[in-house]
Order: sequence, then structure tokens, then C-alpha cells
Amino acid sequence: MMFNFSIARLPRIEFGAGAIGKLPEIIAGYGSHILLITGSRSFTQTQSWETLRQQLTQHAINWQHCSIAEEPSPALIDDLVQTFAGNHIDAVVAIGGGSVLDAAKATAGLLKVQQSVMDYLEGIGPERPYPGPAVPLIAVPTTAGTGSEATKNAVLSIQGENGFKKSFRHDKLVAEYAIIDPDLLAGCPPGVIAANGMDALTQLLESYVSTKANPLTDILAVSGLQAVRDALIPLYHQRGELPRHREKMAYAALLSGITLAQVGLGSVHGLASPLGAFYPIPHGIVCGTLVAAATKINIQAMLMRDANNPALAKYLHAAEILCQKRFIDPGTAFSELINLLAQWTEELALPHLSHFGLQPSELGKVIINCRGNSMKTNPIVLTDEEIRQILLERL
Repeated sequence: MMFNFSIARLPRIEFGAGAIGKLPEIIAGYGSHILLITGSRSFTQTQSWETLRQQLTQHAINWQHCSIAEEPSPALIDDLVQTFAGNHIDAVVAIGGGSVLDAAKATAGLLKVQQSVMDYLEGIGPERPYPGPAVPLIAVPTTAGTGSEATKNAVLSIQGENGFKKSFRHDKLVAEYAIIDPDLLAGCPPGVIAANGMDALTQLLESYVSTKANPLTDILAVSGLQAVRDALIPLYHQRGELPRHREKMAYAALLSGITLAQVGLGSVHGLASPLGAFYPIPHGIVCGTLVAAATKINIQAMLMRDANNPALAKYLHAAEILCQKRFIDPGTAFSELINLLAQWTEELALPHLSHFGLQPSELGKVIINCRGNSMKTNPIVLTDEEIRQILLERL
């Protein structure tokens, strides 16, 4: 039974320094009319942007361009679909961070369907079955964190008192190609490196201990954790072999997207949904600021109520990977893992939740709204009070 598992669809992956040079030829395989979606500045202010524009012209590819400046909302997706649906788009090309890739994923999914994305969001509206077809998507990440290039879900949000953060999710939304070029990370500022890197770390750790984890995803998660261990802190401080560090973080982020898409996540991402909806907290910061506290509470809960939970052995192994030592005593391993994660949180200057306006009196609303899909694969069902303790540790 251990090897009774399934793996959902993945993109074709092109990974390596300079891989973006393959983009024009890949695009040409789908047609000559594309919608190019980028971030507002990170890519379009680089030489790679000018090079790509010249290459598209050389390949006789006609392109229309739009930029995404913030986390995408349903209204933004509906506007993009209305603007470009009649333009006979052969492929959508997304070059940017997670928000850009998610926006492009949703747009590509609806250009031919031409219905409001609200019809298909999980937990919102009628939740109609998505019929497809989607326009082919080519995803080119410029940050190392979300792993969106490898997933089937586009995360959309409305922020505020009655806000939400929900996914438009379907196998037909998976990118045809994921082109991961570590050189594109060169312009990331330290704050982005920190938040995205801790997002990737959290996704790897949560998928590793997920109730749906399997031997294949475990191998990928372990490899990704090793890469984060070796590269995140030196890349943040701009020390050592930076091209090699960027390569490892791009690799870790990709693996985190693959593993989360296959087996789900845990309590940190369960909390990230309401926190990102109700407060202006970037997703990576939520992950980075909560992962140590969530790991601590998960371990404590299992030791108290489910001492034979297999996730405890995985947390011990994660401690050995990240701390680079063998442990005889599990208690020591757990303590050192939690301390290391907390140390990284401080070293990477990840702010507390109160920095974004969260108050102790508002924790109840967050807790009530945190039990979505991610919480369902947490290694143990946490009580409301345990979830409250996670939040209080980083308030």
C-alpha cells in the first residue's frame, strides 16, 4: 500500500541558466499570436526584456502585453478576459512572480470559455465544473517561492473586511511548459528573496508531512529542503557563489510547487488564506513568519494525542537535513528544528503579524476561516486553541 499513489499532470520543464532563450521557439510551436503577461517592473526593466522583444520579432510572433502589479483579483481576471478574448490568442506567456503566473493561469483558462472566474472559484459562488478548453500557457517564473509554474491552481483574492483568497483550480490550467531560468532571479531584492524562499521552504516541509504524502513526493521534498538549506541564507546576504545559490533556490521552488500540487500543504497555508484576505500581508511573509510556530504546535499536538503519527519521524528527518546533524533523541531534534526555523525567520527580517494590523481581538475571525483545503492535509487536526497559539507566537 505504501506505493499506491497517483501523480497528476505536470508541465514540460525546461530548467537551467539561459533557459529563457528557448522561449521564442517554444512559443512558435503554438502559433504566432500571444498574450504576454509580466510583472509591472521586475522583468520589463531588464536586458532580458529587450532581448525577448527582439527575438519575438525575429520569429514573426505578434504579441500583446499587459502587466500585473499586485495579487490578482477576480475583477482583474474578468477584465483581462473581456479585453483579449476576441484576439485569437494562440498561447499565454507569463513571466513574473506567483501573482503574474496565477493571473495568467486564470486568464488562459477563460479566454475561450468567457465566463466570470467567480463561477469557478472554490468556496465562492456556484462552483460550476470547469469545461475548458484553456489556451496553452507557458510559465516563466522570475522569483523562487510559489512554485505556481507547476500547479493547477490560480489563487485570486479580494482584500479587506469581507475579503477572501480562493483558488480557481483544474488540471486543464496546468502550464504546457515551465521554463525555469535561475538567471532571472538576479534582480530580486533581499526582502523578496526572504519571503519567497521561506514560502518554498514551508511548502516543502508541509508537503513532506502531509497526510497525502507518498514516496515520490517525499524524495522531491527532501531534495528541495537540502537546496534551501544550502542556498537561502547566503543568497539573502549575497555571499558566495550567487549563480549556484539562485539555481538551488529556483530548483527548490519548482519542487515545492510539484509536491504541493500532488499532496497538499498544512496549517501555515491554511492560515495564509484568511490572513492574506483580511490584511495586507504578502503570502511569503505569512509563511516565513509562521512556519516555526506551526511546526512547534504540530509536533506538540502529535506528541500529546498521536505519538505514533508518521509525521513525527519526518520532522526528525527534516531536522537532520536542515541542521546537518544526526539526532539520537527525537526531542532534541524537534527543538533544534524549531529553533533553526525561528532563527531563519529573524535573520531574514520577516515581520510579525501585528505589523500588518492584526490584533489579538481579531484572531477568532482568522481561525474560523482557516480550515480550507490546506488544513485538511495537516498531519494532525489542530484545535482552535492550538491554531490561536500559532498566531500568538508571531503576533
